[in-house]
Amino acid sequence: MNLALWIAAGLLAAVALAGGVTKTFVPKERLAAANGGGWTADASVRFVKTLGVLEILAAIGLILPAVLDIAPVLVPVTALCWVLLMVGAMITHLRYHEATFIVLNLLYLAVAAFVAWGRLGPEPFGG
Repeated sequence: MNLALWIAAGLLAAVALAGGVTKTFVPKERLAAANGGGWTADASVRFVKTLGVLEILAAIGLILPAVLDIAPVLVPVTALCWVLLMVGAMITHLRYHEATFIVLNLLYLAVAAFVAWGRLGPEPFGG
């Protein structure tokens, strides 16, 4: 179970890092032209970049606290925050009629919920 939780957290961290770096450093116009990025055309540059930075922080929060054994409870807390972020992403993609991305966000939500449940319940880092 511990290994499965590490793998799930690592995959989520990779997704968060990729999305965060893209939103933070790729110009908004290029994001808007990309498949699934149409919502960025209606969002401010500041909002998109802020979301990117939050995703980078999520990638860090899913791995680093446990690796360094400094406040490892931040891993499930970050996973719960990722669940909320994915709810917002699904609502946004629903508004833009992008069903494929809704399913993808639902998958990420499920993985994040698994990490949160696993680390708060059966496989906490402490103990």
